[in-house]
Amino acid sequence: MEEIVLATRNADKVREIRSILSDIDVKILSLLDFENIPMVVEDGKNLRENAIKKAKMAYKYTHRTVIADDSGLEVESLGGLPGVYSSRFAGPKASYKENNQKLLDMLGDRPLEERTARFRCVIAVVDSDKEPKIFEGTVDGYIGFEEKGNSGFGYDPLFILPEYNKTFAELGEDFKNRLSHRAKALLKLKGYLKLAIGE
Repeated sequence: MEEIVLATRNADKVREIRSILSDIDVKILSLLDFENIPMVVEDGKNLRENAIKKAKMAYKYTHRTVIADDSGLEVESLGGLPGVYSSRFAGPKASYKENNQKLLDMLGDRPLEERTARFRCVIAVVDSDKEPKIFEGTVDGYIGFEEKGNSGFGYDPLFILPEYNKTFAELGEDFKNRLSHRAKALLKLKGYLKLAIGE
């Protein structure tokens, strides 16, 4: 069975990606399965640069096909913030709760029409030819006035899908794994992987 490495130490993200790719005959590892791989400084100007940087670093140390994603929440009225800083919006070691609270504080009492947002995911795949393949997915919604729901992680309790009027955290992981920005990018990636491994 072919091994693929997810270039992340985020256990929540690993669980989500494994679930979405569960129907492909590959063994999915993560950086949690390896020792002595340095932390990547995510100093890219955008999600794409960060994803490529993480994928190349992980390939250098594992010599296996690597999937790296960088995802971000872009709030229109905040000029696209938190964007590339999504995971560290409230500081380098900020919790999900602290990031969410900073976002709510910045939005204040702005009305719903000024709280439009987009989740964006960029996935980079690096394998033996070392030329990154890029897959992207987005989903549009808006930011609620308070956290709702107990599922998911990150900004999921704040991000509302208009067609359901519920947050990702209220809709649950199975639902999110069909409709999220990461799911859309991974669906494109899945087609590539099936061709690559001859399924």
